[in-house]
Amino acid sequence: MLGVSFATMLATQVMAAGAHVAPLEEFAKTTVAEWIANPAIIAAIKSQNEQNASLTEDEIIALDNKWRAETKASSHPMIDGLLNSDVSKALADYRDSTTGMVTEIFVMDNKGLNVAQSDVTSDYWQGDEGKWQKTYLVGPDAIFVDEIETDESTQTLQSQMSMSIKDPATGETIGAITVGVNVEAL
Repeated sequence: MLGVSFATMLATQVMAAGAHVAPLEEFAKTTVAEWIANPAIIAAIKSQNEQNASLTEDEIIALDNKWRAETKASSHPMIDGLLNSDVSKALADYRDSTTGMVTEIFVMDNKGLNVAQSDVTSDYWQGDEGKWQKTYLVGPDAIFVDEIETDESTQTLQSQMSMSIKDPATGETIGAITVGVNVEAL
């Protein structure tokens, strides 16, 4: 195991047993629950749900392909438009307020498309992934904590915690949020 520190190996063994799940679920129920109560986040999700109500699967895949292409291009108007929104800036502020524990935050609509995000994601459509399927499709108050992986860019141990977002007026699930967490900071 050349190049892997003893601390990283030890942290991997400890967290492999699922010790990260309970603290992340508690973080979801407290801090993240406060974040998703932000009326601007609720309004942005509801607006995008309405705007994209008639999108077909082919159109969703085309949007995702456009996003993926922009991540490799010098010009990225679709990505910039999303990152420069007020809600994305609020998510970046939430991320920054955790002083390194949270590495990324993104909010998804009822189709699994990104509504806002603190950082650029590799894809635009999360609807084919557990982070959306195990929260939005489950319904209100669903929480999903994913396995720990090594983040290649930072060489830190990361997990993603996701939870459904409901409309406070109706209780209806309208979207989901994913929060990337540096588990070494727990």
